[in-house]
Amino acid sequence: MKKYDDILIGSGPAAYKMANLLAKTDRKVLVIEGFEYGGTCPNYGCEPKIFLEGAARTVLQSQQLLGRGISQPAKLDWEALMQTKLKRFDPWPGETRDIIKKSYDIEDGYASFVDNHTITVNGHQYRADHIIIATGQTPNILDIPGKEYLYTSYDLLSLKELPQRITIIGAGFVGLELATLVAAAGAEVTIVVHSDRVLREFTKAEDEVLVNAMKQRGIKFSFNTDTQKVSQRKDGLLVITNHGEVQADYVLDATGRHPNIEKLALENTDIEYDRHGINVDDHLMTTVDGVYAIGDVVNRKQPKLTPVAEFEGQYLFDYLTGKTDQDIVYPTIGQAAFTFPEVARAGVNPDDVTGDSQYQVKTVSLKYGSLYAGQNDQISTLTLVFKDQQLVGASEIGDYAADDINNFLPIIGLKINGDEYRQKVMAIYPTLGDKVAGLLP
Repeated sequence: MKKYDDILIGSGPAAYKMANLLAKTDRKVLVIEGFEYGGTCPNYGCEPKIFLEGAARTVLQSQQLLGRGISQPAKLDWEALMQTKLKRFDPWPGETRDIIKKSYDIEDGYASFVDNHTITVNGHQYRADHIIIATGQTPNILDIPGKEYLYTSYDLLSLKELPQRITIIGAGFVGLELATLVAAAGAEVTIVVHSDRVLREFTKAEDEVLVNAMKQRGIKFSFNTDTQKVSQRKDGLLVITNHGEVQADYVLDATGRHPNIEKLALENTDIEYDRHGINVDDHLMTTVDGVYAIGDVVNRKQPKLTPVAEFEGQYLFDYLTGKTDQDIVYPTIGQAAFTFPEVARAGVNPDDVTGDSQYQVKTVSLKYGSLYAGQNDQISTLTLVFKDQQLVGASEIGDYAADDINNFLPIIGLKINGDEYRQKVMAIYPTLGDKVAGLLP
């Protein structure tokens, strides 16, 4: 049985971050990957999604400016766009594998635990001082009749030909972002929503504005609707719900993701986990000494985002190499849905403090600024949350909400007050950044 200093199970953003750091040491490391090297983000997640979003945004903004200087809106060529995307992203798993192999031993296969401190892959058994589980999450597939007709975001993000009618089950980040993309390319989109609203991470008001904007572009929503069955018909697919039937050529299951732990055989260990992920302590150690978990596979309250995963990879490297013995403390985390318009937020959610006298909520329409007016962005609205004159939360809906909210992250995270900001920062005029100083008390 071969022994290592560290075994990384997975090669996504958390593990890849840690692997790059370990490469600067003399530690003996094994990296195990049974899926695509690099994980979901660079192959089937945020990287290709934002790449495709660039073309979709241009199309939608040109439509928004029709009659205001634009006489002919842009048209998205899905096949050409996808060819460009595949050319860029298809080589990434192999390139990532080659990079890792230069520094470490690798095993192409799925690892499973034999006991608390022994794993097996491809018939080989290994032990290590530290075993790090970084297997991420994988898309859900509804367990309904006809589930064989359901596709995931992995499939859609490599779809070479665009179906005419697409039904999307689920209205979280993935469902709404991909609905925005395929609708911009000309598909007829229906979104089936189990509950009465979308994106609960943001405010209810922002959700309503987003849904209305998507409806105006022809995207249909069916709220409080349960998908019961998918059937194959001569003229396509039929999605059967408790509120009727929807005809489709393609059905995307965007009902969320779950921890990618099925193949780990955790039942052979004392590692505790639930449907939200693997339980860890403040040093990211599981309930088994010497076994750690990082990235989206972890059961934690912080959003499951690539920067959070990389932050955990950095922290665990520092902890295991003796650079820190402190508990992990997460920074202020920004998150966004790259829909059109975008929604973004950081810190305290305004809805969570409604009626609480300790907080002051300030809402500002941005549509009168020259930048937004020039883009015919009529709905951009910024909401700020203050406590004792200190900014503690910010959220926005608008064409560039993600970039706008990034202006406020340092102020929240570093606890900068208005006077300090005005003395140290003079932003580019006439962007939103230029207005930040006047928004702070």
